[in-house]
Amino acid sequence: MTDKTENQDLDAQPKHGEKLQKVLARAGLGSRREMERWIEAGRVVVDSKPAKLGDRVDDRVRITVDGKPLAAPVSEETRCILYHKPTGEVCTRNDPQGRRTVFERLPKLKNGRWISIGRLDFNTSGLLLFTTDGDLANSLMHPSSNIEREYMVRVMGEVEDEMLQRMTEGVMLDDGVAKFADIQPGGGDGINRWFYVVLMEGRNREVRRLWESQGLTVSRLKRVRYGEVFIPSKVKQGQWVELARKEIKSLYRMAGMALKDVKRNTLQERQVMERQFGKRRGRAASKSGKRS
Repeated sequence: MTDKTENQDLDAQPKHGEKLQKVLARAGLGSRREMERWIEAGRVVVDSKPAKLGDRVDDRVRITVDGKPLAAPVSEETRCILYHKPTGEVCTRNDPQGRRTVFERLPKLKNGRWISIGRLDFNTSGLLLFTTDGDLANSLMHPSSNIEREYMVRVMGEVEDEMLQRMTEGVMLDDGVAKFADIQPGGGDGINRWFYVVLMEGRNREVRRLWESQGLTVSRLKRVRYGEVFIPSKVKQGQWVELARKEIKSLYRMAGMALKDVKRNTLQERQVMERQFGKRRGRAASKSGKRS
């Protein structure tokens, strides 16, 4: 009787499908190793039974994490978009203080969800990437990824050459030594000067803290590049654009992963995307007509 029951339980388990930790990681909940720890801690349930390491699942099972159902299965196809984050938005899905989040203006998905590749703080604007592939996001955000992040920064105070040299050689901060891989002048004079700086990691407020370590104040900060992806001039604050296949390919190459099939956005999404750019062009043409 016991043997028969055990065999029935084994038959109920999917013989094929993907490893559970891989599915959870692709959903953007964390790395595969972290998901393995969640499974061992009993935080994951599959079809009303506590999950075990080694479980394989398919799209017929019901998965809950910490008592909440996992979002609809994520497609093997991937999508990546670039969003021009304005200042005054937070990078969490829900903000207890009721502030606008970066997810509110993104196109809605039928399956899966948008996962941000890194973050920008409340007072920083610029390039923010999103993907539907959690594995890609986790790989790019891993400290070993060594991906260049370029910022345009306006600094208040007298900037001396010795300060620039110290920030490229390394400065001890609260969480260890930090440095810029490159600093280039960006114009301006007096106490307000612009610089382009490059970081190889994404620690919290690292750009601001490096300048502050020299007794200077950052009055504006904008990310303009992530790896080989630059923010297009046509994408204004609060707007998003679908990445081209070659840009998505470069992200997978930087992550050391094989490129997945790229899913095209829907006609409706393309129309929304073009409409946000057309609105800007229309306003510019209108102003030009008034001046003439």
